[in-house]
Amino acid sequence: MQASDFKSDQYVRFCPGCGDHAICMALQKAMAQIGIPTHQVAVISGIGCSSRMPHYLNTYGFNTIHGRGGAIATGVKTSHPELTVWQMSGDGDCLAIGGNHFIHEIRRNVDLNVCMFNNRIYGLTKGQYSPTSPKGFVSKSSPFGTVERPFVPAQLVLGAGGTFFARTLDVDMPTTVDCLVAAQKHKGCSIVECLVNCVIFNNGTHAWIADREMRSEHSIILKHGEKMIFGANRDKGLAVEIDPITFVPKMVVVSADDPRVLTHDASQIDPTLHRLLALMSPENELPVALGVIRNVEMETYDQAVNDQIADIRSKSKAHTFDELTSTLEQWTM
Repeated sequence: MQASDFKSDQYVRFCPGCGDHAICMALQKAMAQIGIPTHQVAVISGIGCSSRMPHYLNTYGFNTIHGRGGAIATGVKTSHPELTVWQMSGDGDCLAIGGNHFIHEIRRNVDLNVCMFNNRIYGLTKGQYSPTSPKGFVSKSSPFGTVERPFVPAQLVLGAGGTFFARTLDVDMPTTVDCLVAAQKHKGCSIVECLVNCVIFNNGTHAWIADREMRSEHSIILKHGEKMIFGANRDKGLAVEIDPITFVPKMVVVSADDPRVLTHDASQIDPTLHRLLALMSPENELPVALGVIRNVEMETYDQAVNDQIADIRSKSKAHTFDELTSTLEQWTM
């Protein structure tokens, strides 16, 4: 299959320069690489710039109401487990009004592929601060700077018991496609945080890693089974040290030839190391982790529900409505 097979006939109405364009193209490339026919794919979204995505993909789609994409996607996957279901959501749609649905689709481990577009702003509603906007951020709804501490999506996902978490950047097409393909192959709730730029209301929000010259020093692309090495000259690595006073483990940067350099294992059941990797940032003098950070197989909600239904049906003596009513107490007037 070709990426063009997944392009709809609709004009793409993202603003020129918006990072959502890149994620849309990456989705089309990933879907073609996966090779699942278009009629077996459903794309569900809420409300927001990124939530326009169902219109631009040649699949089944449903543009729902604000924050409710997760509830609808759960229903679609549970009632039609044979479908591949993608959920498109922004940081406002997903983490504010839709936050409750978000944490429970993760907790239940519904077999969904969730793309969470994080531009740290409400774009469609014209520039209000969002749950991921940094403290002190000045916007139309916070003219003196927001006093709120932001959500860290990775922390939320892992705290809810997430089995898959990846992070990618709009200007890094190869890594984005790899993350989306891995998300689809994962059986369970796959969360891909897509760091995207909003050229109108929050331009340059991810510049510290989006800028090509700084990216190699300020980010690391994690790959399962490979050493955690980064830097323009591939001369830096990541290791774990235990604080001698608090006994709390922390990530540190060491030389690439240091024997302590870690090999990435995305399949570790214990999320401790995945959490340390996901929370790295330049603020603590560590690179931002991109790529698949966590990928653990566990029972999925939709499979468990359908297995339960099949089991109950196999044991039931009533297989039709008439048979069911005949087993109950009846009387005539």
